[in-house]
Amino acid sequence: MLNNLRAALLVPEIRKRVGFVLFAFSWFIFMIHVQLPDVNQAAWQRVLSSGAFFNLLGFLSGGALQRLSVIAMGITPFINASIIMQLMTVVLPQLEELAKKGGEEGRKRIGQYTRWLTIVLATVQATFMANTMRANGVFYDTSMAYLIFVVLAMVAGTMFLMWLGEQITDRGIGNGVSLIIFIGIVLRYPTYVAQTYSSASQGGVSLLNLVLYILVAIIIMVSIVFLYQGQRRVPVQQARRVVGRKMFAGRSTYIPLRLNNAGVISIIFAISILLLPQQALSWIARSGSATGPLAAVSNWLNVYFAPNSLLYNVVYFLLVVIFTFFYSSIVLNTRDVADNLKKSGSFIPGIRPGQPTVDYLNKILYRITTAAAIYLGLLAVLPSALQQGLSVTTFYLGSTSLLIVVGVALDTINQIEARLAMRDYKGFIKR
Repeated sequence: MLNNLRAALLVPEIRKRVGFVLFAFSWFIFMIHVQLPDVNQAAWQRVLSSGAFFNLLGFLSGGALQRLSVIAMGITPFINASIIMQLMTVVLPQLEELAKKGGEEGRKRIGQYTRWLTIVLATVQATFMANTMRANGVFYDTSMAYLIFVVLAMVAGTMFLMWLGEQITDRGIGNGVSLIIFIGIVLRYPTYVAQTYSSASQGGVSLLNLVLYILVAIIIMVSIVFLYQGQRRVPVQQARRVVGRKMFAGRSTYIPLRLNNAGVISIIFAISILLLPQQALSWIARSGSATGPLAAVSNWLNVYFAPNSLLYNVVYFLLVVIFTFFYSSIVLNTRDVADNLKKSGSFIPGIRPGQPTVDYLNKILYRITTAAAIYLGLLAVLPSALQQGLSVTTFYLGSTSLLIVVGVALDTINQIEARLAMRDYKGFIKR
């Protein structure tokens, strides 16, 4: 693999694109250290320790949230806007028509709608965060002018990351937004390694537990690779065609149905539903306005619905399974696949075109989605149980981060291979 990577970097175009990605990463790291002024860091660290939701956002932002920089919200508002637009494309016939028949112009318009929605979501999130931080004494300056400045700065930071991601997509290699999330996660790993090493050297964790933790982490990452690469190939036969005076013989091909059509979205949905209400109640309790039923619900969640409790993990598992089925049904429309096969004169051997083809594809999709949903559900709850069981609490091995890191790495490798295909280089992954 290293030899092939070296060969790829010898190609001027790829070397230029890789260099631009690294240049963009340097800007991202620089922006992490551009902090907001007049911040009480001690008070901010107390707020961070009050709930798991901020820790999740901080992990995805490369530590920008912990430093309270201008990109503290990371690229999360843009991801939420993209997910909402994807769901709305299925719900609203106008957007669905624009996405299917609008061509390049339609995609540009949907992209513009996504940017405007990102600004709205970023403004709402920044306002909520700024008010929470002011109520908890994080800001030395509590004036309205400073609060507006904080909101504008954080929204501008998110828009800068969105623009940077688009530049990486156009001038680099891979999906820019995914790569920004990727580098944000990877930047946290040196800190976790140092903390784990310090804990092991002081006797906080045994060497055996640490070795077992590393082995299990490697096994999980290998299994994620199989999950992303796995697909069910449905055979398709193309009918013979007559074009002018020539007859073209039918040929056999296949429809690659991915094992994991939901990606990491199902886990993000599930963990957002679990953490957002709990974090909101925690903020209300800290501000002193939680009375009556709100205080009772907040106390019940803290006692019986803690992130390491059995009830929390059972609900987490079920939500991941449900959202995996839900999102897979949105991503892959079997009706459209069957219609496209019928229009092109192709068919699945032994299956009649039309509704029988839709039923057959739904049956296959249900089976592979069941396997993927159970795997993702176990992956969601396993890291937490693994950390508690082996007492390795200084290295955050989140399911979301593992799926993103492995998925983005595989996608980038595939895109480099596609650019090298014309030059007859061997791939990074032997098949």
